[in-house]
Amino acid sequence: MYPQSQTTSLQRLQNVEKRIVRVLELAGGVMEEMGNPSGPRKELVNGSCGEFMQSVKDIQLTLREEIKSACEYRPFEKCDYVPRISNEICCKKLEYVIAQIDEMKQTIEGYGDAS
Repeated sequence: MYPQSQTTSLQRLQNVEKRIVRVLELAGGVMEEMGNPSGPRKELVNGSCGEFMQSVKDIQLTLREEIKSACEYRPFEKCDYVPRISNEICCKKLEYVIAQIDEMKQTIEGYGDAS
């Protein structure tokens, strides 16, 4: 397996594809061996099965890492839509608060004039 920093995601996935082909070849080889008229050779079946299981584990690990890195990827991370809309909402809230304060000020001045 290559260090992740030196390969692209596509290269790692192509490597997984090659390993999947190898796993299928191993499974086919075991099936052929099991169908051998003189009986299967135990050491060949054991070796192929061990390599099969290890390859499946490696494939699962690589795919998990690729899925995790894909989930961490944010294509719109440089988009300013959310902060811009947030700022607009804050401005509207401030305008509303200023209007409320102005009304309170007028009400207080009205009480001062009434006395």
